Amino acid sequence: QVKLVEAGGVLVQPGGSLSLSCAASSASTLDIYAIGWFRQAPGKEREWVSCISSSYGSTYYADSVKGRFTISRDKSKNTVYLQMNSLKPEDTAVYYCGTSFTCSDNDFASWGQGTQVTVSS
Repeated sequence: QVKLVEAGGVLVQPGGSLSLSCAASSASTLDIYAIGWFRQAPGKEREWVSCISSSYGSTYYADSVKGRFTISRDKSKNTVYLQMNSLKPEDTAVYYCGTSFTCSDNDFASWGQGTQVTVSS
């Protein structure tokens, strides 16, 4: 059973930057699974944000964050990161990471508890 733990969410001003982390419990997780970042704002459905593949580390982004967010991974630390720049109030949400066999799958699982990001002045 894969376990993921998200961290790094805080209150940040518009235009600011933040880095989130998603730590996996087992060493082989990033070799086996793609890791996706999702977010859920109050009253809204969970929204896909970004994904990094297991094989080549290919990265994918939602149009709403392209050019502002960067996903990366450190296999030695079993951790995936989401660097968020030029943050906007509409980026406010609980951010979750999940596993899937490929980034194109629609069956992400092993969700962590989420980390709250609030963008406000």
